[in-house]
Order: sequence, then structure tokens, then C-alpha cells
Amino acid sequence: MTAAAPMHHHEPHLIDRLPAVRGRLTANAPLANVTWFRVGGPAEVMFKPADADDLAAFLAGCPADVPVTVIGVASNLLVRDGGVPGVVVRLGRAFADVAADGLEIRAGAAALDLNVAVAARDAGIAGLEFLSGIPGTIGGAIRMNGGAYGRELSDVAVSATALDRQGRAHVLDRDALGLTYRHCAVPEDWIFTGAILRGHPGDPHEIGGRMHEIASARADSQPVRARTGGSTFANPPGEKAWALIDRAGCRGLMIGGAQVSEKHCNFLLNLGSATADDLESLGEEVRRRVYETSGIELRWEIRRIGVPAPGKTIPGSTP
Repeated sequence: MTAAAPMHHHEPHLIDRLPAVRGRLTANAPLANVTWFRVGGPAEVMFKPADADDLAAFLAGCPADVPVTVIGVASNLLVRDGGVPGVVVRLGRAFADVAADGLEIRAGAAALDLNVAVAARDAGIAGLEFLSGIPGTIGGAIRMNGGAYGRELSDVAVSATALDRQGRAHVLDRDALGLTYRHCAVPEDWIFTGAILRGHPGDPHEIGGRMHEIASARADSQPVRARTGGSTFANPPGEKAWALIDRAGCRGLMIGGAQVSEKHCNFLLNLGSATADDLESLGEEVRRRVYETSGIELRWEIRRIGVPAPGKTIPGSTP
């Protein structure tokens, strides 16, 4: 007697294993159009929470084996071509409020850095102008202790709120955030929901003037209109990443549709046809050449998430 053929049952889609939400859950959600580089595969599931309570309840009910990744405006993010397994949380308008109170600004994690700088200016709060030079959100700025023009988030942070992977809320003061150069000590899987920043009294007109200077400096030195991310690599101690890249002969270097910017060597460009693999391979080739010429290992400042396209491996093996 022959054995019965095995029964084929289709794997349930991840979305069917997730808790009910008030926000929006989308299966196989495209991410390329969300990122500044305009590359990468889809999120297995995208979650846009209605508010912080919705996000907390989701995290509490989300199976422990499901990876959860948060993204902001993806100005400093490279999504790999195979997409992102698990749930990608995208914080929207409910997390973008900005309000001034005395010398403090309370900002949601999805608030644009620029909008926070503008609110500070309008309220006569000086010291937050540098945020207008960072192309992202406050959540991302805390996560990587974002900085520009001589200041960084650790100079102005009072506290931040975050949800852990179980959906519990934590208020973290500046010490607890553990902010060091382009780094924060809060566990990777915690999701920032907001922050309180503090400046000092200033004249809105003068503050506006400094923001204008920052905008001009940025337009002069960075490829602001191109398909690019923020700075590709963190500056090593006592060095400038762009100078090391230039000295290694990488200005204008190309792989596939990806190129090292001629204007500012610490920016990678998608010339139009690049894949995430092209961009990451180019970054790894730059790291290899810089190490060969200077003995210095560049650290990625751009966050890379997801998996490569089927049959591809992640270029390089160093973080």
C-alpha cells in the first residue's frame, strides 16, 4: 500500500499572525519609493500606527519571533533588494507634533528635524539651528545622535520616550540615552516616540539668519537634489571621511548605477539605475580602498536593513 501524498498547506502570510490595530497594516509594501536612494525591496508587512497607544498595543501582541524595524523619512537608510522580513513600522503624522514651552521643544519622533528648528526659531529658542541641516526626523536624530555644523543632539537633548519590544513605555533622560558620536546606547529594537530638546534664549531674526547660512552651506557642499542618503560614513577620530575617500582615489568611482559623488565624496548617488546591491558594494569598495591607503576602517553611518536579492550575498562582511 502506498503512503498518502503529503498534504500541501500554504504558509499563512505574516499579516495573519499579527494583532488587530487601529492604524494600517499592509502586506508586501514597497519601500523604494519611501527612501531617498529610491532602491530596495518591499517590507513583508508595513505598519503605520494610529498613535503611540496603537503602537504599544501592537508591540505587546506581536509574536516574539517577528522582527520589527522602525523607519522615519528614510533619508539615511539603504533598504536591500530582497526587502525587509517582518514588520516595518513607519511613524506618520500622529508622531509629528512639535510644540514649544519656554526654552524647551517637545517633538514627536516623526517630526522633521527642519520643522523642529523652525519651531525653535519662531519661539526665540536658539541652539537648535543645526537641526535644519539634518535631512531626517527627530527619532532618527536621537537614534544616531545626529549632528551637523559643530553641534549634535546630545548638546540639546533633555529626554526621550521610547517603547520597548513588549510595548512598555520608557522615559530616558540624557544620561540614559548614552549618546556618543553617531551612536545611542538604547537597545536597537526600542522605538522612539518623541523627545524633549532644550535651547537658550535667542532672537528669531538672528536664529533665522543662522539657519539660512546652514542651508547655503549645505547646498554648496552636498548633493541635495540627487538620489542620495545622508553622509555615508562616520568621521573617524581626528579625520574627515570625505578626505580619506578622496585620497584613496574614490571620487566619482562607479559600480553599476551607483557613484561616489564628485561634489562631496562622503555621499553615494543613485544615478538612476542603481540597485541597493550596487550602492552597498560601492560603499564596501570605498571602505576597502580607504583601509588599503590609510589603515583606517570607515564605519557606515547609513543604516542598511533587509536582505539581499535571492542569490546575492551582502557585500563585505564588516559592520
